[in-house]
Amino acid sequence: MRPNDPPQPLATLMVATCNVLNLANPGRMFYQNQDPYSAAEFERKLNWLGERLRMLNADVLAVQEVWDEAAFKGALGRSGLRYDFVAVPGAENDAERHGAQGTPRVGIATRLKVEALQSFPDFPPDLQVEVPGLGPHTRFERPPLVATLRMKHGQTLNVLTAHLKSKRPKFLQDAQGNPTEDRDDHKVMALASLRSLVMRGSEAMALRCLIIDLLHRTNIPLVVLGDFNDTPDSVTTQLICATNEIAYDRSARDVALFNAYDLQGEATLKKDVAYSHIHQGSPSVLDQILVSEEFMATGRNSVGDVRRVDYFNDHLHEGRDRTRSDHGFVRALLRLKMPPATPQSPP
Repeated sequence: MRPNDPPQPLATLMVATCNVLNLANPGRMFYQNQDPYSAAEFERKLNWLGERLRMLNADVLAVQEVWDEAAFKGALGRSGLRYDFVAVPGAENDAERHGAQGTPRVGIATRLKVEALQSFPDFPPDLQVEVPGLGPHTRFERPPLVATLRMKHGQTLNVLTAHLKSKRPKFLQDAQGNPTEDRDDHKVMALASLRSLVMRGSEAMALRCLIIDLLHRTNIPLVVLGDFNDTPDSVTTQLICATNEIAYDRSARDVALFNAYDLQGEATLKKDVAYSHIHQGSPSVLDQILVSEEFMATGRNSVGDVRRVDYFNDHLHEGRDRTRSDHGFVRALLRLKMPPATPQSPP
């Protein structure tokens, strides 16, 4: 643009990520060691979550830990908001399908037009990592979900929802779920924690490969949201983002990701409130929103920016209650340049 040209108008897009903590239908067993929700608990959970979703008022809502798509739709109904598209692949509820089995799934709700939606359960064919005592790790525990969306002014973007392996120790067990090693042995505990790290690291690597496929030599912006079960400065998050390579290779921006929190405008409040989880009294950011270079305001290929990132985490101080969530919700206000108006032909 020339110095005297008017600024190009921007369209706004609100995106948010929510770990909803085992959102399942009442009376339905989701984990063997946890009681199903009673009807009263389920009502409280839907009402609480519906109120939080109403506050977020996001155009694109990425969710994790959904066991039943019907329960997620119920929570959206309690919010009073309208979403034209809702999907939690692998957690559908109908005559043949009865929600997620074994592990919860990720999903999306959006007001935007959905042009494509794909779940990725498997790692790339040539990628597998040996996990001590378990053998090759070749699949995501919670398959990431990629949606291609179109905004009302015509801009296209890809949105990826992810939920990586937790840090919870991965103990060996038999086919019936009974432990096959001494969980009170501190050395066994260390090995079980290593298994979780290897699994999360391999999932981060597989997710990185998927991100490269979405970004390489394209100008379609990408937003990655979810529960990474690790902090922004962790090895796994840095593996996913690959921003360190930019210092040595400018072309690496093409496939890099940036934390939206770091890109937001200078006038925003950044200190003290930026955490989404509390473990043993220590706050940390596990739920993150990452964006491609197209959202860098001064980037060579910029098509927008990050206006603001908000953390909704007051409920983390209200005590442990499974009808709420043990994660804070993170929301980002993004802006994209509107396509130039097409000149009308004279009559």
